[in-house]
Amino acid sequence: MNIFWDKLSRVVVFLLFVTGLLGVFFWYLPLIQQNQRYRKEVYALEARIAEEERLARQYKSSIEMLQNDPRTLERVAREKLGLARSNETVIRFEAPVRK
Repeated sequence: MNIFWDKLSRVVVFLLFVTGLLGVFFWYLPLIQQNQRYRKEVYALEARIAEEERLARQYKSSIEMLQNDPRTLERVAREKLGLARSNETVIRFEAPVRK
């Protein structure tokens, strides 16, 4: 009979230990989920930062070309203002008007 109570005591202690672990897990579960949400947000923001840095490099390169390369400046001015050099023909393609 003593062996029975000894084994039963060990099972009860083991079950109490497992119950304690489950309690701690469910206690921290909201924090774990919040951490996962924050981590996803950080990854999304890092991706946005990388994209904005890429755009910044592209814009900086365009600005430097406009400031330092007269041919680029001339080309952009002709495109924006619709001008042409002598001996040049300008052809514009316009989108069809939808009704």
